[in-house]
Amino acid sequence: MSAAPAFFGTAVLACEHLTRIYPAQPPVRAVDDLSVSFYAGTFTAIMGPSGSGKSTLMHCLAGLDTPTSGRVLLAGRDLTAMNDRDLTRVRRDDIGFVFQSFNLLPALTAEQNIVLPLELAGRKVDRPHLDQVVDSLGLSDRLAHRPSELSGGQQQRVAIARALVTRPSVIFADEPTGALDSASGADLLGYLQRSVRDLGQTVVMVTHDPNAAAHADRVVLLRDGRLVDDLDDPDADTVHAALKRMAR
Repeated sequence: MSAAPAFFGTAVLACEHLTRIYPAQPPVRAVDDLSVSFYAGTFTAIMGPSGSGKSTLMHCLAGLDTPTSGRVLLAGRDLTAMNDRDLTRVRRDDIGFVFQSFNLLPALTAEQNIVLPLELAGRKVDRPHLDQVVDSLGLSDRLAHRPSELSGGQQQRVAIARALVTRPSVIFADEPTGALDSASGADLLGYLQRSVRDLGQTVVMVTHDPNAAAHADRVVLLRDGRLVDDLDDPDADTVHAALKRMAR
């Protein structure tokens, strides 16, 4: 595993010598012998140019894609050694997802969309935890509304609440601001920050936007499937500078 930055603490997620090769002519080495760790209660952004491997890395870390070699460890468990049933359980119980497209069910209310993962898993709703999540996202007065009655920013907050309600070990956010205007995007990033600060959540976000990445505690930069830079406490200027160095 990579060494932990001094203030980050315990690694909840890590990959060790991760490689993902896609069959083609010639074969595509999307992730190339990559080792990196992600720490409990932190917000990490993964960045890199198109084709850098950032989406492939996220899919492997989340158990959505199978590495060619190497290991992925989530809370000490090796995802690469699990069968399909165990992987499905981990994705359901221990991983939350926030997508650019929201993926809400239009016939359900906001509250029904939020608690759907619990119902599918046959788990009882922890009402105090649900109320805490809903309050932190400013959704208390929107729970009876269906997605068509919500703004894009409100729909994305419902998607975040759905990801948080199962108390996952890690939330993965895939270009979460891509479908939002700048104000709604900034609000959403603020909510992700608060989920880390107030709820102790661990968030890993893939983004191409330096301004979005500047909301994170850390930025990991990839090129050609390899780690080329690792920024602690970034701001937009340091992210821009790192991207320029990487492009040389």
